Amino acid sequence: MVDDDYSDLLVKYKEKIKKEFGEVGISSDGAGAKKIDSSDYLQFKKELYPTHFSLYEKACNKAEALFKLKVEKKQAQTLQKQIDTCHLNVTPSGVIALSFLAPLVFIFVGSLISFAVFQMMGLVLFTIIAGLAMIFALQKLPQMMADSWRIGASSQMVQSIFYLVTYMRHTSNLERAIAFAAEHLEPPLSLDFRKMLWDLENGRYSTIKESADGFLIIWKDWNKDFVESFHMVESSLMEPSDDRRLSLLDKSLDIILDGTYEGMLRYAHNLKSPMTMLNMMGIILPILGLVILPLVVSFMASAETSAMTMAIYISLLYNITLPVGVYYLGRVILSKRPSGYGSSDPVKAHKGLKKLQNVIIPLGKNTKIAINPLYFTITLLALTLFIGLSPLLIHSVSPSFEIQNEEGTLQMMSYVCPPEFPGCDEADKKGPYGLGAALLSVVLVAGLGVSWGLFYSLRSMNIIKIRQKTKALEDEFSSAMFQLGNRLGDGLPAEIAFSRVAETMRGSTSSEFFEMAEKNITKLGMGIEEALFDPRVGAVVHFPSKVIESSMKVMVESIKRGPIIAAQALLSMSRYIKEIHRVEERLKDLMAEVIGSMKAQVAFLTPAIAGIVVGITSMISTVLTKLSSQLSQFSGDGASGGFGNMLTIFGIGIPTYHFQIIVGIYVVQLAYILTVLANGIENGSDKLGERFALGKALTRSTLLYCAIAGIVIILFNLFAGVVLTNSLG
Repeated sequence: MVDDDYSDLLVKYKEKIKKEFGEVGISSDGAGAKKIDSSDYLQFKKELYPTHFSLYEKACNKAEALFKLKVEKKQAQTLQKQIDTCHLNVTPSGVIALSFLAPLVFIFVGSLISFAVFQMMGLVLFTIIAGLAMIFALQKLPQMMADSWRIGASSQMVQSIFYLVTYMRHTSNLERAIAFAAEHLEPPLSLDFRKMLWDLENGRYSTIKESADGFLIIWKDWNKDFVESFHMVESSLMEPSDDRRLSLLDKSLDIILDGTYEGMLRYAHNLKSPMTMLNMMGIILPILGLVILPLVVSFMASAETSAMTMAIYISLLYNITLPVGVYYLGRVILSKRPSGYGSSDPVKAHKGLKKLQNVIIPLGKNTKIAINPLYFTITLLALTLFIGLSPLLIHSVSPSFEIQNEEGTLQMMSYVCPPEFPGCDEADKKGPYGLGAALLSVVLVAGLGVSWGLFYSLRSMNIIKIRQKTKALEDEFSSAMFQLGNRLGDGLPAEIAFSRVAETMRGSTSSEFFEMAEKNITKLGMGIEEALFDPRVGAVVHFPSKVIESSMKVMVESIKRGPIIAAQALLSMSRYIKEIHRVEERLKDLMAEVIGSMKAQVAFLTPAIAGIVVGITSMISTVLTKLSSQLSQFSGDGASGGFGNMLTIFGIGIPTYHFQIIVGIYVVQLAYILTVLANGIENGSDKLGERFALGKALTRSTLLYCAIAGIVIILFNLFAGVVLTNSLG
């Protein structure tokens, strides 16, 4: 009987302890605990691991199955370290096998198509060179993936230490603190934190400290401040005095904050030289090269070289080689960025916001319809492509189609080159030529850039408003937390403290947040936890911020241990948030010059220069055509000498129609690459901010280029036509 009573009592208290403290980690509602086991980790990896990583893994494993290559020990160690960093399920042998197999297939298929279909030996040579370059690129791909992983993780490191310290202040348990951080961090660093628990559970390490130290080895060479801060958190477990323990936790956050500032200061100073090289080699020189390119093409053109062939060669240079080179240099610069701050994506934090990525159209009082932005993008792109490609469509119906103005000074549209031009062969010299065709090509580029930018704008428009509102709350939150901590320290219940803080900060975003929580308590009869975290009406749901969410969860946990402990936790968190905000503002000042220069390139300089160059090209084409006609007539009238031979020096060259499309696509590509690079340097891994910036940059840059190109083409052609008519008759 006594044994039965003892067993019942043991079961009862085991259940109570399990309910209150859980097994490992902390629950999503902040009250209990949630065990993060291997299935959680694997499911997490499956859902949030980048898709292109899994495709790359399959390709490497397939290549390794076909033939295995022996890898040098030093190279294998380097590759294995990069593979471990980004959690790839491949081997160094598979990486090397794919780096040779894929280029060989590319060279064989590409050369066959280039020779059999296009009959262009230059294109065959380009395919071979590109294939050889692919060997180097594929062997460097794990490094680029690891760098991308580090950039994303580095942006979350200050937050990770903040979460660890916040939790450890009231519960000195490293395992539970890591679980708390894993739940509140976003990928990729959250995957690393979950893997620490996964390795512990599966017996790879015997203690959580050993598992954490195994994770820190990866970052020892990349972020010593993070490693030192993490070790300081671990050391706090060994302190017998509570004051010394809290002092070590405070010191750990100070170390990573100071280290972040110093690292970004060095990065900002060292950034000028590589950015200058990128600007000159990838942007300024290619754009200036466009100025003389029309003349070079005209002198290189001959009866054997068609306009389309010249267009393909120029496109290979400006739309493939240069953008790939600029992007690679940009990634190298970005990979050296130290740890900083990255803004979270509200959609990842709250899945209910995913519908806001669509275009919301109200149909009635309580009826709304959500339309995927892709439909608007495809519609606009299809319409502009139809208009831009209309000269080619017209030619398919009427090959001899031609339009001229009444005075005959300008050829408005013709698919074949002017018949009086030397070496003109209607079988090879395909256009379209003329002012009208050139202007229609501008519509094609406008549609490409604007539709791309429109997609990003519509995709991020609604979410960015929530982000901006949440940012306003985060900026004020340190003050709000300080006041809330003081109210709790005075012995006021949390319900009353909410209303007092809301009243004190009336008119601010913080007041709106606490008023919402207070109304949920007083009018809906909710508890504190439910008022904050209810999935439908909770205050945190309307302000999706991981910092705010974790702060409120810590408050809920701390209140269970008494108002004094809750007040101390909130006051310390207030100081942390304020320090993080202060350092973040300093970093923006450091990056202002470089970021301002890059944004100026995207917003004005590149589109303006490229638009003027296209206008000059169109004028040169008009001048050469008119001069050739006049000189051929002069030599045909019986004039002896070399006028007839002079006509063979230059040809008609590439039509403005093709040239403008190539340059326009290059401008759109540069706008995309520079915007991604500028956002990465300024904000680290911030996909929402990147999409919003791309929406604005692509639209504005493309429209400015098209406006300048269209105006300059019209003015220069009119000027050239009038001058040549008056001069030559």
